[in-house]
Amino acid sequence: MVAGLGINNITQDFRLCIDPQNPVGERYDKRGKDFYFFNKHVIRGNRLPAIKHMLSIINKIPGPKTTFLLGNALELMGTPSENFKVASREFCNNSCGLSRTWIGLKPHLLIYKSSVAETVLNSQKFIEKSTDYFALHSWLGTGLLTSTGAKWHKRRKMLTPAFHFKILEDFVDIFNRQSQKLVKNLEAKCGGKPFNIFSYLTLCTLDIILESAMGRSINAQDNSNSDYVRAIYDMCSHVVEKQTRPWLQIGLIYKLLGYEKKEKECLKILHGFSYETIKERRKELKLLKNTKKTDDRFEKKRLAFLDMLLEYAEEHEALSDEDIREEVDTFMFEGHDTTAAALNWTLYLFGQYPEIQDKAYEEIESIFGKSDRDVTSSDIREMKYLECCIKEALRLFPSVPMFGRELKEDTEIGDYVVPAGTNVWILTYTLHRDPDVFSDPDAFIPERFFPENSVSRNPYAYVPFSAGPRNCIGQKFALMEEKVVLSTFLRKYKVKSLEKIKDLKLVGELILRPERETILKIFPRNEKRINPN
Repeated sequence: MVAGLGINNITQDFRLCIDPQNPVGERYDKRGKDFYFFNKHVIRGNRLPAIKHMLSIINKIPGPKTTFLLGNALELMGTPSENFKVASREFCNNSCGLSRTWIGLKPHLLIYKSSVAETVLNSQKFIEKSTDYFALHSWLGTGLLTSTGAKWHKRRKMLTPAFHFKILEDFVDIFNRQSQKLVKNLEAKCGGKPFNIFSYLTLCTLDIILESAMGRSINAQDNSNSDYVRAIYDMCSHVVEKQTRPWLQIGLIYKLLGYEKKEKECLKILHGFSYETIKERRKELKLLKNTKKTDDRFEKKRLAFLDMLLEYAEEHEALSDEDIREEVDTFMFEGHDTTAAALNWTLYLFGQYPEIQDKAYEEIESIFGKSDRDVTSSDIREMKYLECCIKEALRLFPSVPMFGRELKEDTEIGDYVVPAGTNVWILTYTLHRDPDVFSDPDAFIPERFFPENSVSRNPYAYVPFSAGPRNCIGQKFALMEEKVVLSTFLRKYKVKSLEKIKDLKLVGELILRPERETILKIFPRNEKRINPN
């Protein structure tokens, strides 16, 4: 559930310093309205020695030819899919596993070999997120995804127990209920009528994540036009637009074009929903504590995530309602779109490789037979081939195609020294297609993830959830959810995807998605299933 800020973050990093009174390095003002990015090596006063030092180091790293002042920006002026292809393929064509690019006056380092990625991801020195995550602050504040330093360490330690496997098992009922609603809603599309399945999957994962995190249901699958659903879609669009249109990062322009007003309207709905949920759940927990009785109504709504935050706040008085809201909103943001993308790509690949789809179904049938019963935690553990299919789909199409770190000091990476102020990007998409690690890297081969085939593989060659100290805290949750949704789907439907892999054009923004909609056909399974109830 790691949210990434795609290739357009890199392509639009040639920014002007519009407020020279702000100190170098400030990310955003206290009101969270105006964001300023500063190149630490911009020619300003006595900065010339620093510039010479930076240039003497960074230009030793191989990379594409640059244009004066613009760097490589001209090569990234095409469509989003063209830009992604240039960055993930053409910029990453040397054998050392890293490539230096300039976007305007700011250097970026692209990493796409496991041995080099390990240096960055396995170090406590590189836990600072790239400055390009600024666009999420108005929505998510500085929760686990966007926080840094001591605050991040404290929050990570506090939240880790909420994602223990035993606690995650409590969410399986939610996974089942929403998965069954999904396959029910898909009945109208059954029989070979082409349709875009991604929107259905997004609504399903949104219902799952909200009920799991907050214990409240907005019934997104039945009411896709609700204010909350529209606000989420609109905010995601605002984040992408703010990243891809540098003029929108100037507060006055953002306001004059009407974006600030729209964003405030969205945040009023999103934050209001979260604060109201926090308020209601606090009352319920207080009532439970005062009566010292077990009430089924409350037991069924027991939330490991939100409850733990509320209990921690009560015991330590260290979390405000805003702190709690940051974390539940972060969990929601990270957990719905990325999971929907993983489900979307897995189903797409099943539709391209019917023999693999059949093999996954055979495993599911061996677990359930002809029964239409719910999935249990024990069943999830038995879905070993399906897990390999999911992992292979995430290898080919990682939900987060890249993620960034910012260097705070000169650092040795690979055979080179990288200067402070450089944004380092792990290109997950390219890393996962390294032919030195994965033979026939563009093919869908789930057997790659059989234990005997992966035991000797560098663990940093496959990082769909990042890796090291800042890996995704919710990856077990996501994998369990995906198994339940996919097994429920495959018990009822066969899938066929219409667009060939070679014809796909990819866009890497908040998530990796196809430029065109994922158009599938689904067909009913012939076997009649038995409902145990």
